[in-house]
Amino acid sequence: MFASEPAPIVRPEPKTRRTRVPRKPSLPRHLGGDLLSSPVSFSVASSELDPLSLLPQLPAQTLEQALAPASFRHPDASREALLSGVLVAYSLKRGKRRTIGFSVGAEGLSVSAPKWVLLGEIDRSVQEKASWILKKLQETRDRHRRMESARVDWRDGATVPFMGGELVLSLDSRQQRSAVNAQNAADEMPRQVLQLGLAHNASATQIRDAAQAWLMRHAKQLFEERLNHYAPRLGVSWQRLSLSSAGTRWGSASADGSIRLNWRLIHFKLSVIDYVVVHELSHLRVMDHSPRFWDTVRAIVPDYAELRSQLKDELVPKW
Repeated sequence: MFASEPAPIVRPEPKTRRTRVPRKPSLPRHLGGDLLSSPVSFSVASSELDPLSLLPQLPAQTLEQALAPASFRHPDASREALLSGVLVAYSLKRGKRRTIGFSVGAEGLSVSAPKWVLLGEIDRSVQEKASWILKKLQETRDRHRRMESARVDWRDGATVPFMGGELVLSLDSRQQRSAVNAQNAADEMPRQVLQLGLAHNASATQIRDAAQAWLMRHAKQLFEERLNHYAPRLGVSWQRLSLSSAGTRWGSASADGSIRLNWRLIHFKLSVIDYVVVHELSHLRVMDHSPRFWDTVRAIVPDYAELRSQLKDELVPKW
């Protein structure tokens, strides 16, 4: 017999200690994802973690605005709706109408509904129009902010948009009446100087009123020239021109030949002014906005659609 070889001794391998890699803490859902769109480095110095410490370093006011829930509130709001997480408080008015109507203005959302429609049906209609409502509310808010940023600081040297260029205000007490110097035709964005007969210590209100008076006089003279230029081409005759200061309407026309034009059109370039003039004169032929009306406008101003959009997109200073 052969002696058997001793069985090998098997020793257990020493246990290795595994180190867990701590997971990166996640922010609460209500903080939103926009603030973390850029890479964020995590450095955990203690076992307790404040989620706000993970946010990019932002000014206090910006951070407060970013974390605040989005909302739109009409000053005469009587009802609220939550649209895609956005609180919209709107004005509800009942009247003699057949359908539910929606309008978005500077103050917010207004809803008009027939007297017999139940509130539940109004709520459903608002939810169905949520995408359109939120889009228009945000566009209106953005435009208001842009207009506020374009507010004129009424002082010596201030600039005002004028016929596609700029009008620089110059105070000179020796000037007996307001006058503008000759335009430099070589300038892409012409800068003209309006000399106002005011002392350098004139108040902002005095400067604003003097500038507005000159702009309105110039606007009326220019509008009359453009009306006389285009009326024969359209085969119409206008009777009376008046200036308006409407906040949202650039012009109107009556069947008796009366034309109203907003004097603030003087801020726009001449081609935009001409579009509005042709638009109102065309109403003396077609008193609606039917295809026939737009064909009439297009015959004189082929690019009216582009010029029309400039009335909505370009900033007009807030007076």
